[in-house]
Amino acid sequence: MFSIKGSQKLKRWLACASASFLVASASFTATADTRSVAPGVNLPDFTQIVEKTESSVVNIRTTASVPVRRSPMGPNGNDPYEMFRWFFGPDFMPPGAAPQQRERQGSQEQERTVPRGVGSGFIISEDGYIITNNHVIAQAHGIYVTLTSGKEYKADVVGTDARTDIAVLKIDAKGLPVLPIGSSNELKKGQWVLAIGSPFGLESTVTAGIVSAINRDTGDYLPFIQTDVAVNPGNSGGPLIDLNGRVVGVNSQIVSQSGGFMGISLAIPIDEAMRVVSQLKEHGKVSRGRIGVQIGVVTDDVAKAIGLDAAKGAMVSQVEPSGPAAKAGVLPGDVILKFDGKDIKQMSDLPRVVGQTKPGTRAALEVWRKGKAETLQVRVGEMSTPDEATGKPAEVEKAGATDALGLQVRNLTDAERSSLNVQGGVQVVDVQEPASSAGLMKGDIILTINTTDISNADQYAKVVAGLNATRASALLVVRGGQSQWVTLTPAKK
Repeated sequence: MFSIKGSQKLKRWLACASASFLVASASFTATADTRSVAPGVNLPDFTQIVEKTESSVVNIRTTASVPVRRSPMGPNGNDPYEMFRWFFGPDFMPPGAAPQQRERQGSQEQERTVPRGVGSGFIISEDGYIITNNHVIAQAHGIYVTLTSGKEYKADVVGTDARTDIAVLKIDAKGLPVLPIGSSNELKKGQWVLAIGSPFGLESTVTAGIVSAINRDTGDYLPFIQTDVAVNPGNSGGPLIDLNGRVVGVNSQIVSQSGGFMGISLAIPIDEAMRVVSQLKEHGKVSRGRIGVQIGVVTDDVAKAIGLDAAKGAMVSQVEPSGPAAKAGVLPGDVILKFDGKDIKQMSDLPRVVGQTKPGTRAALEVWRKGKAETLQVRVGEMSTPDEATGKPAEVEKAGATDALGLQVRNLTDAERSSLNVQGGVQVVDVQEPASSAGLMKGDIILTINTTDISNADQYAKVVAGLNATRASALLVVRGGQSQWVTLTPAKK
């Protein structure tokens, strides 16, 4: 039994112990809370940005026309020759048929409209101008734009540019919500960005990530923005948006072995895109400068041998006779260090800088020759399209029947190779399965299959004939001045 005096001591001891426990508990809780969130770190809230920008992003669907093969039991079943045409082809007509029968046969040919693909775009003016990718609408029979409100418009093509993969559309509407244009030159690695688009046709899908790299060099004319934003088929042409709600890029490509998102997405810098858009709106096409040289990389060994302080510039390997560079005095072996005051740090800088220069402009060209720098004056010429350069349609010199990849190809002319700055390769002139499902298109340039460089159509045919039909092959394809690997499995023989 406790005495009163002892009981009071016990109460005082318990009170002190409780207080100590509460203080210790509070201290532990505070420490745990402090450790759970690092000081100074605030994750962004994207909701307000999405609310401001989502209504300016559109869904784009395209359609194509395909010939209809009529059934012998169909509406024209009363034609006595319809059954023969079903088996022998739509052009079949027996000998001796009357002229009016032949005319009627030709007039009965029909086509039907089928879905072709989906993509994204964004509104840049209240009166209906829209930016998207060229590959989203290429070879489309009909183009339809759907707003977030659900209202759909038929779109007209203002202009396209395959080299930068930019297209401008126009719909008949007023008072549309416009997406503000930002500056891709202000982007930094690690910066948060958003993508809004229609992956796999799922409209108004928002994904977020960071800028992984700037000026990612994958083609002659575009230094891409690389991000880890989830972008999939259908996102093409949609905007890349910064935390101020401004467009900083146009989502264009993914680097993938499966065809789906694998953590690397590429966007066209908005500064580059708007230069193209301005010309497309004004002229319907893009004029680019050229100086008529073929160039190569300056290696460390070469730089040391010719007295350069670093491996920089573009080595001139060939000068086009009577071209702008030849008239300016450029010689094979020269290293171009500057063009119009802009440093040429690497080979791929030169086509981009020259291409952005207005044809007819006189520009200073600094070259390194025989151990010293010289300045030449060049009048920039105008780059023509491959078809304009040859004066012949693209569908010439076919390689025969469709091959195991589903392709027909032709040789490139010397002028085309010079214009595209490639040494070999073949151009696709017809696409069937399995190539069409892999994303190959007419006009694509095939440079390499697996590890074999393609030099001409005959060599290409031999390489394709030797491919293994049980596994996918990789094709290095140039489209619009941009290179990408495309994988597909050849059809079994």
